[in-house]
Amino acid sequence: MDQIGSDILMDSDYDEKQLTPEADTVALISPDERDSMDTDTPAELALPLATDHDAIFNRFMPAFPEYETEAEATFTWDITNWRTLPKRTHSPVFHCAGHPWRILFFPFGNAANESVSFYLEQGYGDEKPPEDWYACAQFMLVLHNPNDPAIYIHHEASHRFTAEEGDWGFTRFADKNRIFAAKYDGADRPLVENDMARVTAYVRVLKDPTGVLWHNFVNYDSKKETGMVGLRNQGATCYLNSLLQSLYLTGAFRKAVYQIPTSTAEERANSSSAYALQRLFYRLQADPQAISTQELTHSFGWESRQIFEQQDVQELSRILMEKLEARMKGTEAENALPNMFVGKMKTYLRCINVDYESSRIEDFWDLQLNVSGCKSLDESFRNYVEVETLEGENKYMAEGYGLQDAKKGVIFESFPQVLHLQLKRFEYDFQRDAMMKVNDRYEFPDVWDASPYLDDTADKSEPYIYHLHGVLVHSGDLNAGHYYAFLKPEKNGEFYRFDDDRVTRAAKREAIDDNFGGDYATNGANGLQKGQNPYTRQWSTKRSNNAYMLVYVRESRLDQIMPPSDQVQPPEHLPITIAEERAAAEKRRKDKEEAHLYMPVLVATEASYKAFQGVDLIPWTASTDDGEPAAPKTFRLLRSWTVADLTAFLAKEYSLEKELIRPWIMVNRQNGTVRPDHPLLWDDMTLQEAADKFSTRTGGFRIFVEETTRSADGTPLWPSEEVPVPSSPVTNGAVAQQQHKPIIIFLKHFDVEKQVLEGVGHIYMNPSEKAQDIAPHILDLMGWEVGVNVELYEEIKQTYIERMKPRNTLVASEIQDGDIVVFQRHLSDSEATEIKEKRPTACLDAPAYYDYLINRVFVTFTPKFAPVQNLEIKEEGGEKFTVALSKKDGYDALAVKAAEELSKRATQPIEASHLRFTTVNVQTGKPRSLVKRQQGTTVQSVLFGSTGGYTYAPAQAPDQLYYEVLEMSLTDLEQRKNVRVVWLSEGIQKDTVVEMAMPKNSTFEDVLITLAKRVGLDEDVLPEVRFWEAHGGKVYKVLGRGQSVVALNEYMTVYAERMTEDERQSEGAGEESKEEIRLVNCFHFEKEPSKSHGVPFLFVLKDGETFKDTRERLSKRTGIKGKNMEKVMFAIVKGGQNYSRPVWVEDGDILSDKMAQEDHLGLEHPNRQRSNWARYESLNIR
Repeated sequence: MDQIGSDILMDSDYDEKQLTPEADTVALISPDERDSMDTDTPAELALPLATDHDAIFNRFMPAFPEYETEAEATFTWDITNWRTLPKRTHSPVFHCAGHPWRILFFPFGNAANESVSFYLEQGYGDEKPPEDWYACAQFMLVLHNPNDPAIYIHHEASHRFTAEEGDWGFTRFADKNRIFAAKYDGADRPLVENDMARVTAYVRVLKDPTGVLWHNFVNYDSKKETGMVGLRNQGATCYLNSLLQSLYLTGAFRKAVYQIPTSTAEERANSSSAYALQRLFYRLQADPQAISTQELTHSFGWESRQIFEQQDVQELSRILMEKLEARMKGTEAENALPNMFVGKMKTYLRCINVDYESSRIEDFWDLQLNVSGCKSLDESFRNYVEVETLEGENKYMAEGYGLQDAKKGVIFESFPQVLHLQLKRFEYDFQRDAMMKVNDRYEFPDVWDASPYLDDTADKSEPYIYHLHGVLVHSGDLNAGHYYAFLKPEKNGEFYRFDDDRVTRAAKREAIDDNFGGDYATNGANGLQKGQNPYTRQWSTKRSNNAYMLVYVRESRLDQIMPPSDQVQPPEHLPITIAEERAAAEKRRKDKEEAHLYMPVLVATEASYKAFQGVDLIPWTASTDDGEPAAPKTFRLLRSWTVADLTAFLAKEYSLEKELIRPWIMVNRQNGTVRPDHPLLWDDMTLQEAADKFSTRTGGFRIFVEETTRSADGTPLWPSEEVPVPSSPVTNGAVAQQQHKPIIIFLKHFDVEKQVLEGVGHIYMNPSEKAQDIAPHILDLMGWEVGVNVELYEEIKQTYIERMKPRNTLVASEIQDGDIVVFQRHLSDSEATEIKEKRPTACLDAPAYYDYLINRVFVTFTPKFAPVQNLEIKEEGGEKFTVALSKKDGYDALAVKAAEELSKRATQPIEASHLRFTTVNVQTGKPRSLVKRQQGTTVQSVLFGSTGGYTYAPAQAPDQLYYEVLEMSLTDLEQRKNVRVVWLSEGIQKDTVVEMAMPKNSTFEDVLITLAKRVGLDEDVLPEVRFWEAHGGKVYKVLGRGQSVVALNEYMTVYAERMTEDERQSEGAGEESKEEIRLVNCFHFEKEPSKSHGVPFLFVLKDGETFKDTRERLSKRTGIKGKNMEKVMFAIVKGGQNYSRPVWVEDGDILSDKMAQEDHLGLEHPNRQRSNWARYESLNIR
């Protein structure tokens, strides 16, 4: 609540709404006790009498210059018999601006017994005010002695009166002891005399063109009031919200975004950020409440760091435009953004005395304008196009004319249809050595003419008159602040304020004048007013809220850029998709409300069991979404359903006959398995009762659907015995079997040749039968001939499988309902040998395979280098594959399994001995360390590290390896030295990494021959190839051809290149010329020599050459040209030491005189190829 124009403002910490039971909804405002006749006024100005209403009005309640008055009124009420009045008293009703008003008086105070209380109240009384009624009033209450109008006290306030807040005023209007004292503040009589006083209400009702004057925004509805909605702030995304609202209200931009194809899943995947932006724009049109930008920022790839840090609006705008322009190529919207936002500027150098001009025309998407030192938009543009004269020592070298006086500057060839102007409100302050916000006054017009800043040759057939469309405002300082925007939704409409989730109407003054910045208005004799920064809580004479970005639209293109909303329609699929999502969300909400009526039921079938190739019955925790065919299906069923309802539902769901299926309850056994316990044979039992009685609470309600066939007479074949209802819930499956009751046994087959374990089905056996009696059932199910020998095992739990004794009965073998029996063909010695020859890593019996399953890991193999050397793949993409390994596999088993899978994909068989593996860095995904082939190496040690002792998170990925196909076996390779050479084929701009396995007695002469074959060098070039070693981004030493490869340090980088043209000329020159030329070591760094980057290089230093000429040769050597070269600073670094202070080089310096033999030449410029971590730190859109 703003209380303007009063010296009696309440303390901000005071509770304004403490109410007594008798006070109903009266607002409590406590004035400063000093506020009375003794006001801060010059002594020579006499105080007006309380009866001089006009003078009182003008003196104590001047009109707000920024608001227009609707009506004023003065009302006086005589109070008599003060001490006998009720605790709550009203004056008669009076009117102002058509609204009824009255004074509310508490003669004995309201929640403040030592004071009297006065309020102004809407006068509707017991009648309810009209719907949405409100009035913005500035008011003053004056209490005076009716016999002496010079004795009075007054207080002023301002308030938005509504039906909910119908009264406002002063709880501690005056101290009772003070006004009843015999002498009031030095006067010779009291203020309240003979229980009589007079109170006058001065009311000024103000017009409220925006509808939000002094609004508290409780229950404010942006859509209802403005027809638009805001964007919710995720943490520190107000800058993003401001930019998005500006772009959304640029109709042509919205239309172009809608034209990006996103109707198919593939198109949406390729343009996720564009699709998210389409959805956001449509929801801004259609939704009734503020929209979240979370979906959009997620599509950008942003994480919490970007969400909770203020970013630069200009940088975000440029990146977003770049990404969207790329998505629009080849679509209906191609070139829409350049046509809308791109202008052209010319940078020129024009000779004064000769007819010569050098110029370059460039595109621009936005302009950065100086605020510091400029008072207005036009001053900034005059500063932008200011001409610099090059004369004297600074003359320009004109081609063909020599040194000439010249004019250098920038001029505009054209301006875009939508002009984005970034005002440089943040600048580096050299005195404070920090970035600071510039809050200076900076004016910008509603209508602006850009033609004075166009080149004389520019096309001016269409006027360059621009209308202000948007003002993006920053309030606060560099460290704490807030962004919001004033925008025009229609071409000739009014401004609206977009402040995150709230949209309000705004006056033109609020959008423009109030955001010029600069000092607050003067405050009479007290000089400049001070304002408090709402974010830093600091006081300042300068406004902290000011324009940061301006959006202008060309007058002649207003209809094109700002079309009516009905002409900008979203793609047809978008409303349908969002409507479906809303319906699904509503269904989820409803499902959540009705969740207590339903229960999840997990269902497994015979098909699930047969599809499973692991331990236990099926993977109960798996999901079909993970691609697991054996995963149970989850149904949401009513708890009140009966078993009969469940059976009918399952029959329909799986297209089975109801009479041929029955559900079994699954329970958790004590050994950790999940097995069927008994069938649900009680049709009238509800699912809730079944779950409570039988189901394991921790596992949920799980069902196995047993299937059977019909007999010859058509009746279902079920065991005939009836099962009584158990007397207590079954939780561990350890119920004793009845001797006469058949038991259900599940069978699994281990196929040794295929190395597959899979379910076959189930059978019923009498508990008294022997284990060997299972064999005929197996032969029948598998279709094997009689006489095939089988081995039987019981799968007791995931980690334990035991061979069954054929002559033992099932009771003696402790077989019960739901147990699993695993069988396999018995192998002869010759058959086992043959399988091992084909597949050396094959398991020959079920226990060995179960051990493999327990230790199984799926490892993805990826080529270490692309393209893969020594490998030709049949199908594209086949070079990446996944293999199932055991953690117990040794290095040879790992290599064999990888070679087997790779051979299936390659055109020729791959030898396991020719594979080499490298672990993967779990954070970066890059190669980490070579896997060494040595005794004791296992998949466990390679992927998961050693066990025992302290355990730390492994640095390598547990499910990935890089591989290489070598030219020779790994054993032969170990007798060689790996030499890694970075070949520079085009100066230092292009590099190729070449790895060579050289015999350990090789020299760099041998390395050169191998390198030449790899990169395709001609024989006549070989004498001109040079090698050098580098460390930490700096040249260490040049390597001679006779240098042994064994002496190479693995932490050094070896570079190779063909000598430069300068050197080749030097080699051909005479001895005298050779003495004038020497090589210096050069390196790149950012800010300080210790932060080196890029490729170091050798450079020919010419004796007596000025650095201006040296720079030209360096540009050619490094490939850094034009403006980029102008940004590079050069320094001599003594001895190439990291912490040596750089000695900066000027154009007139002669390097051959200043550089010692051991000195390095440093090139200072930003590192454009930062690491992934550094890129993560910068703003980006995926």
